[in-house]
Amino acid sequence: MSKILHSLPSLRFLSPNSIPRDPSRDLSVLSSPISCPNPAISIFKKLSSPGKFDLPGKNRIFRAWSQEGSLQEVNDSPVSFELEPIYSESQFDRVIAEAQQLEESVIVVWMASWCRKWIYLKPKLEKLATDYDRRLRFYRVDVNNVPHKLVTRAGVTKMPTIQLWKDSKKQAEVIGGHKAYLVINEVREMIENEDTL
Repeated sequence: MSKILHSLPSLRFLSPNSIPRDPSRDLSVLSSPISCPNPAISIFKKLSSPGKFDLPGKNRIFRAWSQEGSLQEVNDSPVSFELEPIYSESQFDRVIAEAQQLEESVIVVWMASWCRKWIYLKPKLEKLATDYDRRLRFYRVDVNNVPHKLVTRAGVTKMPTIQLWKDSKKQAEVIGGHKAYLVINEVREMIENEDTL
């Protein structure tokens, strides 16, 4: 093993078992930087050294090297949003009233954290929320954590149920009882047809 390590001059990373036992041997290689042709490690070294690669403002995300060998900035918009939870009837009323005042629509997902259909649907709905970020707000209500009176008032009988609320009224709903991609398509269609409701 040690013959192999000595024959590769560009490698400076030594395992504890390969540390030379000869005291006359120079051990300074253990504290020298890793020499590696891998661009990802080079990026890490640049990002971790202060002053050499200062980023203005907020943190930015960079993709690995392009074919030309330069960094390219990646779109830093979120991949998904966590749906904002509603915990009480008064909070629900505030959300609906605020949306009416701003003349906006709201998507409310009625769910139960133990529901398998919800577990499959959740990441897809969070991704959908990013697609409508500027236009709609998405909320979730765990039916086990709010008064049953609120669930009844919203007309929820199955879970998950995705409702579109506009002008303080439920305008449309989709029952999430089938495959997630079909539910997402129905929700998207419900949102796109919002103006005709």
